Amino acid sequence: MDISIFTDKAVEPNLDDLKNNLDSTFDLWQQIVKIVKEQYPNPKEEWNYPGKKYGWSFRLKDKKRAIIYLLPRQGYFKVGFVFGQKASDQIMASDINSAIKEDLAAAKKYAEGRGIHILATKESLSDIKTLIEIKLAN
Repeated sequence: MDISIFTDKAVEPNLDDLKNNLDSTFDLWQQIVKIVKEQYPNPKEEWNYPGKKYGWSFRLKDKKRAIIYLLPRQGYFKVGFVFGQKASDQIMASDINSAIKEDLAAAKKYAEGRGIHILATKESLSDIKTLIEIKLAN
């Protein structure tokens, strides 16, 4: 099952926990946080524990919604987004990786939109940056 490496509700993770568990991808985590902050200064940063089934995740929010979710795993992490219809249409019309578009098209539609998770890698970073831009524009 794909859940956070941080599962103890009583212990909110910190930067040292991330460094120790994300290994070489910790720098990538920090890069993604920096990209969000460059486009949306002073986002609200918060750890969230939706339940034992998911464990702890980190999110950056604007005034009313999450911009991006960072989902820590052992030695790597994923990024999560929820896109409304307008943003989804922009993504489908963009040059973003076709696998991301397929995941978005296949995602179940909820009131707040469609959610996707992407493995954070150096190769996916430019797509993640574009997705942040689209999220903030909608």
